[in-house]
Formats: sequence, structure tokens, C-alpha cells
Amino acid sequence: MPTMVHTPPQAPVSRAGSGYRLGRSAIRSLLYCAALVPVAVAALPAGLLGRGPSVAGWWGALRARLRGRPDVEPAGRPGPVAVVNHAVLSLLLGAAALVPLGATLLTVARGALYGFVEPGPFDDAWGGPTLAGAWLAHFLIGIPFALAGLAALAGIAAIHQRLTLALHGARRAPWLIPATVVVALFGALVIFAWSRQL
Repeated sequence: MPTMVHTPPQAPVSRAGSGYRLGRSAIRSLLYCAALVPVAVAALPAGLLGRGPSVAGWWGALRARLRGRPDVEPAGRPGPVAVVNHAVLSLLLGAAALVPLGATLLTVARGALYGFVEPGPFDDAWGGPTLAGAWLAHFLIGIPFALAGLAALAGIAAIHQRLTLALHGARRAPWLIPATVVVALFGALVIFAWSRQL
């Protein structure tokens, strides 16, 4: 006869609490992705100079502080090749993260702060001819773009966290390196297309 295990009832998660956690996670992902390029640039020469274990600790600390994930103890000491490879992949992901990061910041500047960044007149603006109508239209249109940018940043941060766990000795998923390459190529393609329009 199977035994029944009694679990105490848990309090339901409120919508306000889950919205707060989602917003906090989005901000942490944004900050994490913004830190990828500077940490990768610092990690490359340090890894080449043989400071692999301390550089691996940088990535664990970044993960713990900005993503709120517990720091992991490395299963072994990562070698300089592993640290340099991780720094290169981090640099690629960080460069790709500049696309949704810039799009999100531009959306906030041109949406939520529209009245401060656009002097007018608003006759031909979406929602014009009044400032209030143009501001509201740009704010509402910008919401889905900001959410898409934050979702992309959360995805890039999740991929990088998996790379960091693999650096510390966890088993690397077979899709991880191809996903990193696809994200980096897509970011390079968008940056190239954008630069051709300047």
C-alpha cells in the first residue's frame, strides 16, 4: 500500500508578487547582459596570462550578484584555454546583447520619455497633433518592443549562465554552443544592417 506524504498547503502567489519578480528578473537580465562585454574584455587578457581560476570566479560572482543565482563551487580548476574560450563566447553574447539592450533603451527614450526628447510640432506624429496624444501613442506602441527586448536579454542571460555553469564543471548541453553562435550571428547581422543605414 503506497504511503501518503502530507505536504502543508502553500500560500497562492499573488499577481502583484509575480509581476514584481518578473520585473526584477528583467532588470537583472538587463544589467547582466550590459556587464558581459566589459567583464569579457577584462577576462581575455587575464585568462591568457594564466589567471584562469580567478577569472572563472568573476563569472560566478557576476551570476550570483546580478542574476541572484547562488554561486557555484567549481568542480575543478578551469584551464586557461577553457577560460579564454568562455571569454570569447561571452564577448560574442555581450555584443549580441547590445542589440536588444539598445532597442530597449531607445524604446524607453522614444516611448515613455517622448515628450522630453521630441520638441515638436506634433502635426505629423503618431497620435498628434497634441503632445499628449503623440506621447500616449508612442508609449503604447513602445510597450511590446520593450517587452520583446527584455525577453531577448533574459534569453541571452540564460544562455550565458549555462555557459558559466559549464565553465565551473557542469555538463554542457549539446545545444549550448550552437545557440550561442546563432545568437551572435543574428546580433552581427542586425548590427551590420543597422550600420548600413547610417
